[in-house]
Amino acid sequence: MEKKRLGLALCGSYCTFEKLFAEVPALAARYELIPIMSDTAAETDSRFGRAAEHIRRLMELTGRPVVTTIAEAEPLGPAEPMDALLIAPCTGNTLAKLAHGITDSSVLMAAKAHLRNGRPLVIAFSTNDGLSGSAENIGKLLNRKNVYFVPFGQDAPMKKPRSLQADFSLLSEAVEAALRGEQLQPILR
Repeated sequence: MEKKRLGLALCGSYCTFEKLFAEVPALAARYELIPIMSDTAAETDSRFGRAAEHIRRLMELTGRPVVTTIAEAEPLGPAEPMDALLIAPCTGNTLAKLAHGITDSSVLMAAKAHLRNGRPLVIAFSTNDGLSGSAENIGKLLNRKNVYFVPFGQDAPMKKPRSLQADFSLLSEAVEAALRGEQLQPILR
């Protein structure tokens, strides 16, 4: 049986990359993964690792070159459609741009091209302002057709009282539910 195609898009929430990389083998066992990185994720070295190393690991885990430009991402809608697209991690910046129709990165172009096909977009966000500045954008996207969320909760309430982060251990379950047209419940963990 042929595997379904799953876009796996990473934005610049570097602190969650290890959580994501730990889940990629399970995703790769079920899906043909199409790796995508925003320019920020693909070009920025941080205290959580060097960008080139993240790209190398993603290529190694998926067996494919990483899409890093808008031009490379655009065909993922009409010419090379995916069954689902998972943005993990999705930053507050990307959430805002997605909610307001801004397309200025490979991840946002992949999402725009993918949503044209009416297929599920799954968001696993990580943002320090989820209970403040990003809350409105989360609400907008929760009400959008074909957009689903990986269940989320506060990740460090005493140190970062407005921060929210997806439960990365639920990526596979959330994608499977989205492919059935369902939001994995409960959303708040």
